[in-house]
Amino acid sequence: MRDGLLVPGDSPVHRLPAHTKVVALIAFALLVVATPAGAWPAFAAHAALLGAAVLAARVPWGVVARRSLVEVPFVLFALLLPFVATGPRVILGPFALSEAGLTGAGTLLARVSLGVVAAILLAATTEPRALLVGLERLRLPASLVAIAAFMVRYLHLLVDAAHRQRLARACRGGRAGGLAAAAGGTATLFLRAYERGERVQQAMVARGYAGRMPLGDDVAARPGEWLLAALLPLGAALVLAAALGAG
Repeated sequence: MRDGLLVPGDSPVHRLPAHTKVVALIAFALLVVATPAGAWPAFAAHAALLGAAVLAARVPWGVVARRSLVEVPFVLFALLLPFVATGPRVILGPFALSEAGLTGAGTLLARVSLGVVAAILLAATTEPRALLVGLERLRLPASLVAIAAFMVRYLHLLVDAAHRQRLARACRGGRAGGLAAAAGGTATLFLRAYERGERVQQAMVARGYAGRMPLGDDVAARPGEWLLAALLPLGAALVLAAALGAG
């Protein structure tokens, strides 16, 4: 199983059990979402806490920036809000922007960015196998854990198959673009993935598979590790309490 998005390291964040980091991520995300719209000092404090966690994990900022590009669709959507929202308008150059739209766009960008960076931090400091073990320890349904394990194991095979498929089409003079070519390629890739999945499932059943993937040793977290993982959401909880008190 490949290391996926893992950034190798030996920081305190890397050494934390995966399930403690998953719980911390979910708690932090919920607290960020609960932060009132337009509470910019609170969002700045959340960002500072998350930045401290990234520094503690020694994850390069360039890696965080590149992987944060996944939120571009949300950025584009947020940029439209000031133009389409109703209510009082603010004149900014040649544009008349909605005050509520500006607040909503800024809040959306803050929440999405914080959630994305927190997820990047989790992925960069946790091996895929350890993450699956952590999800299993958190009592996620075994079928979902198995699906995630297969995805991690075979995703790179599907990417390689898609690359070989495009290369074969180009060698035969086929067009690289076009809706018809994309639809045909997707259908072919789906059929090959389905056939591979059937073969893998039959091979696993023949070897005694009974519905649970052998992911590895399940290691319980010590109280100190839970406390270290809880520092980020505890800090976010204090920030939220201060924001609600100020409001």
